[in-house]
Amino acid sequence: MSGNRPLRWRTTAVAVAAIALATGTAACSSGGSSSSSSVAASAKQTIVFAESGLGTEGAQTQKAINAFEAANPNIKVTVQVLSSDSTTYLASLEHYFISGSSTPDVFESDVTYPAKFAQAGWVLPLTQFHPASSQYFAHEVAAGTYNGTLYAMPWFDNPEGLFYRTDLIKTPPTSPAQVVSDAEAAMKADKSLKEGIAFEADKYEGAITAFLTVDSAFGGTLDPSNVNTPGNVAALNWLHAAIYTNKIAPQAVTGWQEGQVEEQFASGYTPFAIDYPFVEAQPLAAAVKGHVGYIPFPAGAGGTPGSALGGEMLAINAKTAHAAAAWKFIQYLTSPSVETARAIAVGDPPSLPSAYTSALYSAAPYFKNVLTLNQYSAPRPVTPNYLTVSSDLQTLFSSVFANASPGAAAAAFAAGASTIKSDAAATPGS
Repeated sequence: MSGNRPLRWRTTAVAVAAIALATGTAACSSGGSSSSSSVAASAKQTIVFAESGLGTEGAQTQKAINAFEAANPNIKVTVQVLSSDSTTYLASLEHYFISGSSTPDVFESDVTYPAKFAQAGWVLPLTQFHPASSQYFAHEVAAGTYNGTLYAMPWFDNPEGLFYRTDLIKTPPTSPAQVVSDAEAAMKADKSLKEGIAFEADKYEGAITAFLTVDSAFGGTLDPSNVNTPGNVAALNWLHAAIYTNKIAPQAVTGWQEGQVEEQFASGYTPFAIDYPFVEAQPLAAAVKGHVGYIPFPAGAGGTPGSALGGEMLAINAKTAHAAAAWKFIQYLTSPSVETARAIAVGDPPSLPSAYTSALYSAAPYFKNVLTLNQYSAPRPVTPNYLTVSSDLQTLFSSVFANASPGAAAAAFAAGASTIKSDAAATPGS
């Protein structure tokens, strides 16, 4: 599963620039419609599917395509592997959209993209197909919905949460304060530990999801129109204090991404880590193997358990001439048996609750924990301007993590709130 992670982290200065260029060129309609020459799904035709196509995940997708074609002999699926690099992948998609190309007909999309694509008129509204969206996890459906209309179907998801060593932490913590005290106790008891908690604090998208995992525990909500709230400040304060006050996290976390966090936990260097389910699918040190717990970040007073939503969705090009066939293909890829098989083969968590079966648990028991986290996973702000908002937030968080002052979080939110609000509300391309 770790092979597809590069596609899931997309916010860089280059990506933001690409979005700005694209929105200045594309029509700013809020809807889209398929070509007037749309072909019935029963007709013989070829559809193009754009994806990142990495490693075992790409191979598993091809296996599903082979089965789909066998069940639908009139529909051939041609795979278009754009790039494993997130910026290149996004820029390639935008090139096709801006040029008005009818292909790719259907494509893989990060959970943060649908609002952008929908606002630009690049994706087909899926309401015409009457999707059974209630069968999927509500938070991922929300990520694919813009102005009340669904534009992307959940394919697989990644709920970020709190890993802990069950041999060192005998009972899962029930509050943020207990995470701190348990980490301190574990560090005293086991001198092989290098820190008490690992999390992503580098200046990139992962710092936002790490923050979101903690945020709701303090009653926070990452609403760009009002980020300067007591809950958001308290959540960022907790992460900041972990480095500078409680000293359960090293200053090195300010340069860590999910790969480094995964390595620290898998190697037995930390009793706690904020990361994604793929950690459990990695080779674990002997001290760690068989001693892994995975829970939503525990809630404090007035908060709720925390998790951040990651993952991929499927959407249809608004210019496609093969909308019916594209939709039939999406239905197949997101069906329970196909999602379960993908999870067993490559570890991608299903976006359908019904795909969490006894067969899946038998192959990988940790998916029981993933199912729990999926009840809490919060999407990042659903806005066409998300990449700009993300850049703002990355700068804000980075400034806090680089500042040892106890008041850094409050000052940063107070100073950055108006810019984030303005950038979120701006008309794309203006």
